[in-house]
Amino acid sequence: MGGESTTRTAPHSGGTGTAQAGGSRLGQRLSGVAVALGLVLFLGGFGWAAVSYRPYTVPTSSMTPTIDAGDRVLAQKVDGGEVRRGDVVVFEDKSWVSNAKVVKRVVAVGGDTVACCTNGKLTVNGKQIDEPYLPKGSLAENQNIPAVKVPEGRLFLLGDERQGSLDSTAHLTDGAKGTVSRDAVTARVDAVVWPWKGSLKRPTGFETLGALSQPGPLGTIELLIAAGAVLVLVGGAYGPIAGRLGRSRARGARPEAAGVR
Repeated sequence: MGGESTTRTAPHSGGTGTAQAGGSRLGQRLSGVAVALGLVLFLGGFGWAAVSYRPYTVPTSSMTPTIDAGDRVLAQKVDGGEVRRGDVVVFEDKSWVSNAKVVKRVVAVGGDTVACCTNGKLTVNGKQIDEPYLPKGSLAENQNIPAVKVPEGRLFLLGDERQGSLDSTAHLTDGAKGTVSRDAVTARVDAVVWPWKGSLKRPTGFETLGALSQPGPLGTIELLIAAGAVLVLVGGAYGPIAGRLGRSRARGARPEAAGVR
């Protein structure tokens, strides 16, 4: 009898070649779910942002250093009745500027008495207000602001750069004593997005006078978009990675002896 030597390769374990090339069927299904969920979160986050926010470019330096000239901000659409002390708002008042949006900080609301300065600080209802957002080392206002009683339904607004800001102090001789109607407010600035500075700091100096505005949904929206992007990337990468690992295992499989006869 002649000796005939043959070899055969070990059978592949479980599944078809197609399933192995792209990973297990369960893995493929989970990756598909991850991609679908990621797209929902990603697109949903952008959709929520589009409904809730409007972008604005601030043309002047009156809000420096909080917002510099040319900065791009995101402002949440709000009703004027939601505005609180310390908010940075977008409004339009033809007695100030015709056909243009203005960005200033609310320092007093209807019923408040605002004046400046006591020990270099703005006072509202007789209380000195700490304003850490002002340029470092600057006084709240060098020129005196006579005590102004803000009418109900109106707001008193100042720029953070008090020296060059055309704000309520520039309109004190107007019939409304420099105040602006709440109805003129269209949005509240949440963040500076270009160049990126992030969310505005909380105006904690006004807390002794009443509740501050709650942060808008921007933080939640950012998390949704980031989580959606991660799920899409991970889910989309599963197939190519699983396929490459499967091919590597196939190439590494050694032939085994079938016997001699």
